[in-house]
Amino acid sequence: QVQLVESGGGLVQPGESLRLSCAASGSIFSMNAMGWYRQAPGKQRELVAQITSGGTTNYANSVKGRFTISSDNAKNTVYLQMNSLKPEDTAVYYCKSHVFGIWGRGTQVTVSP
Repeated sequence: QVQLVESGGGLVQPGESLRLSCAASGSIFSMNAMGWYRQAPGKQRELVAQITSGGTTNYANSVKGRFTISSDNAKNTVYLQMNSLKPEDTAVYYCKSHVFGIWGRGTQVTVSP
């Protein structure tokens, strides 16, 4: 049974950085075809960044140039490097395996002066 566990969230000030991690346990052959999503209070969950099975990355316009998704298959981990954080980035961030269709439980990111 595959499980995903996110970590790395926290409270930061605008302009600062965070790196989120999504670690997979269980049988998983590749950390490609993964996505990072976020859900702010009162809003729908949205795709922030994804990495395809071919290694292609895609980003929401709101984070393009600031966030970077990467994977380390040896560690069964996907990362989301978030730079120049803004208050509107505040949300619970989730990772999802697009191969297995499973979600992690999320990690809170709060950006506030």
